Amino acid sequence: MSTSSQTQFRYTQTPSKVLHLRNLPWECTEEELVELCKPFGKIVNTKCNVGANRNQAFVEFVDLNQAISMVSYYASSSEPAQVRGKTVYIQYSNRHEIVNNKSPGDTPGNVLLVTIEGVEANDVTIETIHLVFSAFGFVHKIATFEKAAGFQALIQFTDAETASSARNALDGRSIPRYLLPGHVTSCHLRISYSAHTDLNIKFQSHRSRDYTNPYLPVNPTAMEGLMQPVVGPDGKKQEPQSNVLLASIENMQYAVTVDVLHSVFSAFGTVQKIAIFEKNGGTQALIQYPDVTTAAVAKESLEGHCIYEGGYCKLHLSYSRHTDLNVKAYSDKSRDYTISDLSLLATQASAAMQAQPSAGQVPAWDPSLQARPSYGSVPGTVPGQAYQASAVPTYMNAAPPAGSSPLSQPGATSMRMPPPGGAPLLGQPPYYGQ
Repeated sequence: MSTSSQTQFRYTQTPSKVLHLRNLPWECTEEELVELCKPFGKIVNTKCNVGANRNQAFVEFVDLNQAISMVSYYASSSEPAQVRGKTVYIQYSNRHEIVNNKSPGDTPGNVLLVTIEGVEANDVTIETIHLVFSAFGFVHKIATFEKAAGFQALIQFTDAETASSARNALDGRSIPRYLLPGHVTSCHLRISYSAHTDLNIKFQSHRSRDYTNPYLPVNPTAMEGLMQPVVGPDGKKQEPQSNVLLASIENMQYAVTVDVLHSVFSAFGTVQKIAIFEKNGGTQALIQYPDVTTAAVAKESLEGHCIYEGGYCKLHLSYSRHTDLNVKAYSDKSRDYTISDLSLLATQASAAMQAQPSAGQVPAWDPSLQARPSYGSVPGTVPGQAYQASAVPTYMNAAPPAGSSPLSQPGATSMRMPPPGGAPLLGQPPYYGQ
């Protein structure tokens, strides 16, 4: 028939979960195909820009009935399927699955494209992916993302030989169950080669990682990401541990400076770096220890306790996604205790001292927070603790407000900071038993 070429559907073909789409706009993207087809079901694979004019595509649904539903809908609809205003002609494909979606998929390379079937994006962490694939060689970079095919990852090895070893060993296999959340019943790896040779990782985060560049900045949104739950021996979910603690400070009546935090947290081990920042109208800090064990001890000991008497400056601690903070060596809001150039610190400290108010003056805590009163900076250490002399010089702070000598909070032990001069409060037991 002369009009057969203009109809949207061909009814004589056997139904298939793979649909053939024709008359698409030039360089139609996978996202545009998914947007057109996703109302009818889950799409597991696509193949775009097929044909001499690159105006055809294939879309594979997870279930045959979903493909039939799409064909039936547009066959009876007065409005044709359209992409960018062009009418799209739909028919069943004579294939029942899309094979070799990526043209370089069988050409060996040093970067693998891994599709993790049977999971959602938050079910498998980047740490789990690294653990599985690093068994075959050094993993340079990982980038994870969600596409029509599901949750995917690009994994870069040193060379194609290492990548081939990982692909041959893991393709079609499952990630061990003990590395997955309890609700995941099945998880399979579908692996092909990627056309990439060197991934461009801009930030360290829960979605991407560059193991060759420890100085790469950490994406601030990484702290906001959902953390992978870890199940403990009792079957209850546990927070994944880290060597960096995130401290939220409540009820701030006195200033909490970098020096104050160093005094409190160094009671449990060497503090490498500290960064203080404002977030959602509150004060938070990141404290980096050299290892997870030290951070875990500090977290367990300090969680829910107050730095000052009366419930002031209460600490709430959690583990951060960070592993190595990128902070300035010396500033009002950060400190790096690992640097070896002490002359640099001395110079920076001298400049900071000149900027401090003269004796008797109490600096405002944060002029930008108009709803808060001005706070004074309170120096001191936890009494009863033997602190190792710090390589960083001690910096002068203003005296605490009258009556602010910190004591134990009713119902909870607090970090009792001594009065000016460093002498501990007589008759008071130490906070952390030695």
